[in-house]
Amino acid sequence: MADKATDIATLLGPTVASLGLELLGAEYLPAPSSAVLRLYIDRPGADPNDPSTGVTIEDCEAVSREVSAQLDVEDPISSQYTLEVSSPGVDRLLFTVAQFARFIGQRAKVGLKLPQDGRRRLQGMISAVVEGEGGRAGSVTFDVDGQPFTVSADNVDKARLMPDWVALGYAPAQDASGRDARPGKGEARPRGATRDGGNAGEASDQRTNKPAASKPTAAE
Repeated sequence: MADKATDIATLLGPTVASLGLELLGAEYLPAPSSAVLRLYIDRPGADPNDPSTGVTIEDCEAVSREVSAQLDVEDPISSQYTLEVSSPGVDRLLFTVAQFARFIGQRAKVGLKLPQDGRRRLQGMISAVVEGEGGRAGSVTFDVDGQPFTVSADNVDKARLMPDWVALGYAPAQDASGRDARPGKGEARPRGATRDGGNAGEASDQRTNKPAASKPTAAE
């Protein structure tokens, strides 16, 4: 919800919509050598729990081509940058009050621009949403440790859903000690060892200054 990212999303939204897609929001991550502009797109009406209804790599590539041309003309970023286009993922970022409303009842992790009641970060279930009227930003209420915590939408710096990975089948259930509850899966392995006995490696992702589409993956 940073100002520059919001301005860019407003600028590019109609272009993405012309392709039959929806621009959920944008992240602008400045850096000394090369900034990153990351766009999150979705297909209107897509089921967030059914990847087959969402965007494809072809959609990402099409959006990248169209918005790259527009960015070259409008030039909202004067420095070098990398353009990335991605699907939202199940742990999607939430950019607008309407997006919060869509996921009432789900948990989210939120960072605030300014501290509120001594907090800069919070985690809780989205319990209520008030749309903005007359120039007001609207608000989102979370259930935090059993207590309501209402945040003005314009004080949200970054918000992301916290999916139940176990319920979605992406993670095993855990026992009371936090270990894998499946039979024979709770034994500790030597640090740095992989399941096949090899050494754990590090993945790298070398960026360039050339705008390019990324695969539709879960947001980081």
